[in-house]
Amino acid sequence: MFVITADQRGSRSQPDRVDAALRLVGAAPLVRPFERTAGDELQGVADDPAAALGVVLLLVRDGHWSVGVGVGGVRTPLPEQTRAGAGEAFERARVAVTRAKARPDHVALDAAGADAEDADALLSVHAAIVARRSAAGWEAVDMVESGLTESEVAERLGISKQAVSQRLRAAWWPQQAGTTPLLVRLLRALDDGELP
Repeated sequence: MFVITADQRGSRSQPDRVDAALRLVGAAPLVRPFERTAGDELQGVADDPAAALGVVLLLVRDGHWSVGVGVGGVRTPLPEQTRAGAGEAFERARVAVTRAKARPDHVALDAAGADAEDADALLSVHAAIVARRSAAGWEAVDMVESGLTESEVAERLGISKQAVSQRLRAAWWPQQAGTTPLLVRLLRALDDGELP
């Protein structure tokens, strides 16, 4: 299982952003939905590595969170409320979010297994790409990820196809898209306890 814990950065000097974040991740396909766990913190549980990655990157894109991902077993049956959950993944998520607070990309993963450091490093790279993407880059990336071709994006934006390609390259979308399957495989291997 994947437990994602997010703690609001700068919460003492910023308005509470938990409710807005809960709306942001509300449609994510999770085993237990995100909920406020304490003060300015939220937590959710996923059983799918792609869903877990998607939620983490949504929170990174939002720009207000330190995000920790714990991978491991959970005590079953899972309680209805996320905050009542227990087990290795919950403990590792706590370790990870504490580490994330000290990192420039504000993301960390904690898991057992030979691939844990590799998954953590690649997750950090994805977070850095997402956090640094411009509004114009996001506009093109969002359209391409929704299924539009570069030509269709160009037509909708009223720019050339070459300009769309330039936006995607500047947004590091090809690198992110190209390494996402590897990161998902690493996460799945950590959850299964097997090599990819």
